[in-house]
Amino acid sequence: MNELPNVFFSQTIDSLKVNVYDNRLALGTAAGADVAARIKQLLSEKPGIRMIFAAAPSQNELLAYLLEDQAIDWNRITAFHMDEYNGLPVDAPQKFSRFLYERLFNQVKPGTVHLIDSSNESEEECRRYGELLRQAPIDIVCLGIGENGHIAFNDPPVADFNDPQVIKMVELDNACRQQQVNDGCFAAIKDVPTHALTLTIPALLSGTHLFCVVPGPTKQKAVERTLNGPISTECPSTILRKHPDCTLYVDRGSYGK
Repeated sequence: MNELPNVFFSQTIDSLKVNVYDNRLALGTAAGADVAARIKQLLSEKPGIRMIFAAAPSQNELLAYLLEDQAIDWNRITAFHMDEYNGLPVDAPQKFSRFLYERLFNQVKPGTVHLIDSSNESEEECRRYGELLRQAPIDIVCLGIGENGHIAFNDPPVADFNDPQVIKMVELDNACRQQQVNDGCFAAIKDVPTHALTLTIPALLSGTHLFCVVPGPTKQKAVERTLNGPISTECPSTILRKHPDCTLYVDRGSYGK
């Protein structure tokens, strides 16, 4: 692997470790290296691990790094993803399961991949997927932060830090839907589904090690609120400051200082 980028600036806010890099590529490369190192360390200690992946353009550089690391034994990894649109055709290019297969799973072939089936009846799918997640602890979560501060699809109106569910159906707020247009995933907001299945905030925070990748100036306000605002569901990502092992990777654009 290539030489790793240097951290431009680091700080810790509450329990959240924050690493600032010069640019998006440096950010994603550093995060990928840290995730890869944690995977190998955990696999040296136990027979298999369980990981949750976000599917978003913000994750591209991290996923690319993992794809290139030939020393990861993917056969011993069980993979989940954290959310999925409701109502899209099975072959829709915007489906998050397709995103992860195209950028990672098709090439590395994890031992087991558990996908959210949004074509299933929502209550039954929440029961089925929730049971899979509860079978054993989650070791690693790779996530991002939305422009409205959401983690997964836990937008401010539906976020619950004490949610009793593992996965639930939610209505997406307009800021979240607009972000999907801003990211180039849809041509217009009318094309973005109004509902999705998402892992809840307690389900995400149940992961032992969290790696949160947030590049670009469109995320600057969300990062500022995450680091400096009150811990509140008005900006769901603020709860990351309470996780015992979460690292936030940002660049100059998203850090904004």
